[in-house]
Amino acid sequence: MLNTVNRKFFLLLALFFPLQETLCAAPKEWQMGFQPAASPVMEQLTSFHNLMLIITGCIGGFVIFLIGWVSWRYRASKNPTPATWSHNTLLEVVWTAIPVVILLFMAYPSFKLLYYMDAAPKADMTIKAIGKQWYWTYEYPDHGNFSFDSYMIPDKDLKPHHLRLLSVDNPVYVPVGKKIRVLTTANDVIHSWALPAMGVKKDCVPGRINETWFMATKPGIYYGQCSELCGPQHGMMPIEVHVVSEKEFDAWITEARKKYE
Repeated sequence: MLNTVNRKFFLLLALFFPLQETLCAAPKEWQMGFQPAASPVMEQLTSFHNLMLIITGCIGGFVIFLIGWVSWRYRASKNPTPATWSHNTLLEVVWTAIPVVILLFMAYPSFKLLYYMDAAPKADMTIKAIGKQWYWTYEYPDHGNFSFDSYMIPDKDLKPHHLRLLSVDNPVYVPVGKKIRVLTTANDVIHSWALPAMGVKKDCVPGRINETWFMATKPGIYYGQCSELCGPQHGMMPIEVHVVSEKEFDAWITEARKKYE
């Protein structure tokens, strides 16, 4: 009896936790804001976004207050005879200098983050993502140079743990805590390889190879989509990345070489 209960308990855990991982790394209904960050880049992007939101919120609030105060203080019923002066040198200097200072304050963290995102560190492994109409082809040049195609799972084949329009038949596997270099290109039109939880969005241009990188800090299943309008089935190009332990990744590589080579 105890063994039966244990089996049922662990079966429920096995069903429940993958679902939770999936849900926390994919868009949710009525979601406001970003997906939870799962890489250093996305953590900094979220922090920068929050800072900009505070600054723009303060500016917007001040402007709304100023408009309301001026409308009330200098309304026609209270000031039937308006003043005739039109310039104030000190005021014009102040309202020019303050925006410049604000922009400089915003520019420093912005340029710092752009450099951090663009300056790819020495990678532990490389993946090549090739956009096609309308699916992805992935290559693993550091692990035998095998490749495979990744198609969206159609509605009729969906299982309970799948996500509609996001789950794929052959997902990407990467090890947790490793720097992953992603090379992107395309065979036909411009696509875009985007993985929101990792802070990655890089165009895939025919005849050109672009480079980006990410380092997953949390195991789980992460979803993205093509983010460049590429044709009538643009919405049918999901990206599914499984972040696993190094041991699980090595086991997958062994199986993938037999399956895809």
